[in-house]
Amino acid sequence: MKYRMLGRSGLKVSVLTMGTFTFGGRGDFAMTGSQGVPEAQRLIGACRDGGINLFDTSNMYSLGLSEEILGEALGESRNDVLISSKARMRIGDGPNDEGVSRYHLMRECERSLKRLRRDHIDVYYMHEWDGTTPLDEMLSALDSLVTQGKIRYIGCSNYSGWHIMKALGVSDLKSYPRFVTQQIHYTLEAREAEYELLPISVDQGLGVLIWSPLAAGLLSGAHRRDRPVPEGSRQAKGWTEPPIRDQERLWTIVDALVEIGDARGVSAAQIALAWALERPGITSAVIGGQTEGQFKDNIAAVDITLTDAERQKLDDVSAIPMLYPYWHQGQFARDRFSEADWALHRSNPYAR
Repeated sequence: MKYRMLGRSGLKVSVLTMGTFTFGGRGDFAMTGSQGVPEAQRLIGACRDGGINLFDTSNMYSLGLSEEILGEALGESRNDVLISSKARMRIGDGPNDEGVSRYHLMRECERSLKRLRRDHIDVYYMHEWDGTTPLDEMLSALDSLVTQGKIRYIGCSNYSGWHIMKALGVSDLKSYPRFVTQQIHYTLEAREAEYELLPISVDQGLGVLIWSPLAAGLLSGAHRRDRPVPEGSRQAKGWTEPPIRDQERLWTIVDALVEIGDARGVSAAQIALAWALERPGITSAVIGGQTEGQFKDNIAAVDITLTDAERQKLDDVSAIPMLYPYWHQGQFARDRFSEADWALHRSNPYAR
């Protein structure tokens, strides 16, 4: 396993993180998995044996059952690893059962700690933007939780670029804790984060964790252009995230992954993960699975270094359009680009 600093913090995290999205299976989450404590213990054991030191969950995964199972499955070793959790999403029918108000965050952090059987959360993410709660209120609440020792670091997830910069500005102005990381969706199929989110991370020193780095299994090689949806997969059960806007482009990307994987004697999933882990600003990819074999296969991706030709092939089949003002910058500003600018433009044909 390899480890990287989480943003500008002093915290080292494994380049692969174990996701617990499939723990519990309560409500709609049954479409993704329904692992109980015994299954979770086996999967956690495989991940720890592989060197993974960060385990990711949320208060809304199976409405808290994921946190509960993770805390029980880790047992006495629960304080020997890093745990990240999240708050913001709706978790009940009440008017204050969502958002990032002081009321909601303080309450949900306490509930998460109880379920996890811990006295602190290592990384606490704001799971989604809340445009109705003042950032001062959210950051003040997080400051209180940090001061109380209940959370160590804060992060955001699924924010737009201006959301992140506004929050960082308030933190700097008011001397509140700063986001040290963001958790985003970013894959060969979904590279939109290169427009703003990755450059912001490089410029502002934020870590980046990728959720669903295999696009809910679509980049694993199990799903192919000429094959039916695999029985038992979340897609076969009606799961629709992430959205795929161009099916033909998806299958072209999968074809390239399979071709490179076959030539190396490894899985398409390993190639997809290796590509993601090489991208600018990326700290760790959050992996999930139903079996120990899937986790072990994913963990093996850490040892893969793509060749220039392999990387170029994948960049080409997954290229995103250069929207304005990026195409203009690529043509006229590249002689004065910073490393943050290159996070988008290095694989942009205008900047080659």
